[in-house]
Amino acid sequence: MPDEKWHESDSFWKTLRPALFGDSRVENAPGEVDGLLRLSGIEPGDRVLDLACGIGRHSLEFARRGFVVTGVDRTAAYIEEAKKRAAAEGLSVEFLLSDMRTFATDDTFDLVICLFTSLGYFDDRDDDRRVVENVARSLKPGGVFIVDIMGRETLKRIFQPRQRHEEDGVILIEEAEVSEDWDQVETHWTIIEGDSKREVRFSLYVYSSDELSGLLRDGGLEGTGTYGGYDGSPYDEGALRLIEVARRP
Repeated sequence: MPDEKWHESDSFWKTLRPALFGDSRVENAPGEVDGLLRLSGIEPGDRVLDLACGIGRHSLEFARRGFVVTGVDRTAAYIEEAKKRAAAEGLSVEFLLSDMRTFATDDTFDLVICLFTSLGYFDDRDDDRRVVENVARSLKPGGVFIVDIMGRETLKRIFQPRQRHEEDGVILIEEAEVSEDWDQVETHWTIIEGDSKREVRFSLYVYSSDELSGLLRDGGLEGTGTYGGYDGSPYDEGALRLIEVARRP
């Protein structure tokens, strides 16, 4: 078996854990779920798939509100942490260790979510199409898919080659280069937490609004809306996110 690529390894994602899931981001989950419910129109008792669920911050919030939830992630450490968080609250959530390029169940979910730029890390862009095809297969007819990424239009507007962030005691230094067509970003992160300093490098494909809509359409879904935030705001010159809502016919 070939060696795992660094950005597809547990070690890579464990290194990113402090930068991705600080306390404030966990605390933002209820407000984000409020928006997801408005955009999707689902009701308690419906089935939700949180694809690339991480430590389960959205999965757990859906479960608190009476939804039947499955969380999928390929990083074992994240899944174990999510299970512990669910057990601590007495919440019933099915957390599965699986790769979203292969995970699919037939006609199962009313809503699938894939949030905070979880698409685009694969070396082969066809893998993103495979993910969408799996989502289409896993949704019930009429079921909704919500995907949230950093859109190319926004990236062009706010891009800085070097940024420094500090949140919840974690310092993140981002250094990045973009391709000539603005369709790929090469990134170097330095994560400083107390006396610990870790560095990771990764590449991310970046989609425009039209390209993301086309990806969903090619994967078998029908687009129903494009937004710039969980509040349903438009995807315009002020948007910080690109949120596409699509439905299985």
